[in-house]
Amino acid sequence: MYTIELQAEELQLLRSALRSYLQAFGHNEADLVQAAKTLMLKLPEVVESKAG
Repeated sequence: MYTIELQAEELQLLRSALRSYLQAFGHNEADLVQAAKTLMLKLPEVVESKAG
């Protein structure tokens, strides 16, 4: 198992990249689509902190 730390901007970039990756695949890559969807589910939601 690996652990990485991401800034909020990096997490947003990773989510966007995975969404683009998912859109690039068609019906013949069902295993890759499922793996990407599973990975997306593991990612935390981006929480925007507002400094006051």
